[in-house]
Amino acid sequence: MDLTGARWRTSSKSGGNGGNCVEVADNLPGVILVRDTKDRDGGTLTFTPGAWRAFVGLAATPR
Repeated sequence: MDLTGARWRTSSKSGGNGGNCVEVADNLPGVILVRDTKDRDGGTLTFTPGAWRAFVGLAATPR
């Protein structure tokens, strides 16, 4: 998969955490990409938009 057009972003809530966060690219058609900010050349997780929405929805649900 060609990732050269991916526009990576971090959460606005991740400031000041020493780089312990992930980056998300959601501008490519049909795919959401996630990578570790400390190892940008490492592996990239790939999600379908539906799977990503489900994950974010569950992660944001108070327990």
